[in-house]
Amino acid sequence: MSHVSSHSPHGQTSLHTVQVLGGGSAGSSAHVRSLAAGLAARGVRVTVCAPEEAARAYDFAATGARHVPVPRSGDPASVAALRAACAEADLVHAHGLHAALRASVALTGRRTPLVVTWHTRSHAEGSRARVLRLLERRVAKAAAVVLGTSSDLVDRARSRGARDARLAAVALPPPRRTGPPEEPDGLLHKARAELGAVDRPLILAVGALERHRGYDHLLDATRGWRHLDPLPLLVVAGEGPERGALQRRIEAEGLPARLVGRRDDVPELLAAADLAVVPGSWESRSVLAQEALHARVPLVATAVGGIPELVGDAAELVPYGDAEALGTAVARLLADPVRRDELKDRGDAQIATWPTEDDTVTQVLSVYDELTQPVPYS
Repeated sequence: MSHVSSHSPHGQTSLHTVQVLGGGSAGSSAHVRSLAAGLAARGVRVTVCAPEEAARAYDFAATGARHVPVPRSGDPASVAALRAACAEADLVHAHGLHAALRASVALTGRRTPLVVTWHTRSHAEGSRARVLRLLERRVAKAAAVVLGTSSDLVDRARSRGARDARLAAVALPPPRRTGPPEEPDGLLHKARAELGAVDRPLILAVGALERHRGYDHLLDATRGWRHLDPLPLLVVAGEGPERGALQRRIEAEGLPARLVGRRDDVPELLAAADLAVVPGSWESRSVLAQEALHARVPLVATAVGGIPELVGDAAELVPYGDAEALGTAVARLLADPVRRDELKDRGDAQIATWPTEDDTVTQVLSVYDELTQPVPYS
C-alpha cells in the first residue's frame, strides 16, 4: 500500500496508526489521549484499541480517533480483535509492556512496524522476575523503536535487546477537571476541612497502595515529625493491595495519617496541601511530582528512576527506604518558608524545560515517518 504521512501534499493517503493500550495507568491513558488528539489534529487517522473502562474514563472518540474495544487480556478473542483492528494500519504504537506483547502477537506474519512506549517499569520477585525479563526481551526485540519515558528505561530497553531505543518526549496533559469551577479559596478550605487539616500542615501522597510505592517507609517517617506543633497530617490518596496492612499500622501505632482511597479531585487536594511526597522505589515521570511543581507545592521525593532528571533542583531528594531522611526533609521544609518559596520558583524554571504536548506529537510523528516512508531507489 502506498502511503505517506499526513503532512504531505494533499490528495495522498494519510497515515493510519493504531494506538494499543493495555490496563492503562493514569499516566499512559492520558498520554494516549493527548497523542490521539494531536495526531488527529494533524490529519493522521487514529484508532485506539483500549478496554471499555479506559474509553469511558478518557473519551478517546472525542479526540477524533476511532475507539475499538479490546479487553486487557491475552485470550484468543482479544488477540483476534486486535489483529483485525491492526489490519489496515501503517504503523502500530503500543503503550506498556503487556499491550506491546499482545500487539506483537497480533502482528505475527505482518510487516507492520511496531513502536513501543515504556511508560513504567514492572515490579516482580523470584520466578515472576524471570518471566518479566523474558517478556521485556521479547517486546524490546519485536519493536522497531522503543521510546522510554526516562533515561533508565531507555538503558533497560537496550539491555533487553532493543534495536533502537530513545528517550520519549512525554508531556503532562492538563488535568481534566470535573464539576463546576469554584473559587480557589473556597475549594482549598473545603478540601482541608474534609480531610481534617484546617489548622495543621497537610502532606499529600498519591498512588496505588503497592509495596514498591514506599508507603511503609512514609508511615515510619511520620514519627520524625511527631514533636511538631501543630502535628502535620499525612493524607494518602490511592487504592491497592497494601491498604489493609497500612490501615492496621496507622491504627495500632496511632500515626498522624489518613488513607482516603482513590480520588478524582487530586488537583484540588494538591492545591490544599502544604507539601507533596513521592516515596517509591522507582518512578519514571511521576505524575504527582509534575503536578506538584505545576501547583507550586513543595516536593519531597526519593532519588530513584527518572525523578532526578525530571525535577532537577526543584525538590528535596532523599534515598529510597531511608525513613529518617524522609521525615527530616519534611520537618525541615515545614519550618523553612524561604526554602519552600525557593523550591516553588525553581519548579517554575524546571517546568519550562519539560516537553509540551506539541513536542510529544512532533517527536512521535518523526518516528512514524522514519518507519513508514518508502525507501528511495538508488
